[in-house]
Amino acid sequence: MTKTALITGASRGLGLALARSLAADGWRLILTARGEDALRSAADEFGALALAGDVADPAHRDRLARAVREHGGLDLLVNNASGLGAVPLPPLAGYPVDTLEELFRANVLAPLALIQANLRGLRERRGAIVNISSDAAVEAYEGWGGYGATKAALEQLSHVLAVEEPDVAVWWVDPGEMSTAMLADAVGAGEAAQAPGPETVVPTLRRLIADRPGSGRVRHG
Repeated sequence: MTKTALITGASRGLGLALARSLAADGWRLILTARGEDALRSAADEFGALALAGDVADPAHRDRLARAVREHGGLDLLVNNASGLGAVPLPPLAGYPVDTLEELFRANVLAPLALIQANLRGLRERRGAIVNISSDAAVEAYEGWGGYGATKAALEQLSHVLAVEEPDVAVWWVDPGEMSTAMLADAVGAGEAAQAPGPETVVPTLRRLIADRPGSGRVRHG
């Protein structure tokens, strides 16, 4: 039976690299991201369904859940879409609270809402959830307090879901530093270019999906 994956933030970076790998193995893909042109290009390459939009928007999440049902269910949900927050990265003492509220909606509440919308199907198919986290969730890096707080919250949600949902594998994955547009926004293009490419993380994710170890935190590298 063909397996189906929903990947958020799939137009570039790790989401795109994982989508390319799964497509090569015959997975049916539902891809979403905010950048419609880049997402459409990726979907055309893989023969995937592209639904552009913001996962923080409830109406868009409803569209995604409806597409999953129309495709017969879900085997894998990858919550990869993420915001960085205020740039340049500010200290917490001066962090704009309204920006932080938006960041929690994007990085914590949106992934949880997508899980809730698709959990029944994931249970039925004994599927898996991959929530992309960060070392900023567990380490104290100057300037990364807002982003790190959202990832720490996502990790705790993942941990509790792993306990509550024994029929669904839940992994929260720290991919390490990757050469992505987000990292470039945070530290500058020159420094970001020295980091490994996101494709180097894909084998770690593929091993999780194939071997299905127990739910838990996974650190790449």
